Amino acid sequence: MPLVALTGGIASGKSTIAKLLAERGAVVVDADAIVREVQAPGSAVLAAIAREFGEVLQADGALDRAALGALVFGNPDRLAALNALVHPAVRAESERRFAEAFASDPGAVVVYDVPLLAEARGGDAWDLVVVAHAPEDVRVRRLVETRGLSEDDARARIGSQASDAERLALADVVIDTSTTLDETRRQLDELWQRVSGTR
Repeated sequence: MPLVALTGGIASGKSTIAKLLAERGAVVVDADAIVREVQAPGSAVLAAIAREFGEVLQADGALDRAALGALVFGNPDRLAALNALVHPAVRAESERRFAEAFASDPGAVVVYDVPLLAEARGGDAWDLVVVAHAPEDVRVRRLVETRGLSEDDARARIGSQASDAERLALADVVIDTSTTLDETRRQLDELWQRVSGTR
């Protein structure tokens, strides 16, 4: 019953890897989806964010992510304050989902799709840490071409995250996504054999 952490910087191909693992039968627990859930209107976490940061709610009571992002982006102290509010709730919910998956199927391969592993949960006892990796220039090009960012904005987004060196230092397995999808699939086949016990 392996518990696998899958991480990678923005535009690293992590989401593609998560999708490919799910197609092979993994139970994927998405940290970003949990973040959205614990910050839902009426939640204790959202109330705490509003107390800490002020006017960051939309008229319907939902979090104004752009407003909050403007307050924390490039401000390590404010980002740390936000993380201190959000991460404990995300951790508790993710652990509940891991336990639920293993209770349902003791032989499950559970993959935690977590972009901020290096920043938030690098010390956990994962059975395997998988890092999606592509050089910065490749990731910048992807952000410009697929998300419409300027090159400066793309580099700023990448620079606001953990460095490649910090992520790679956690890795048991590195999936290089800088070439073709077929090559990524080949690497995924090798990984799946390792974590699922298939040969």
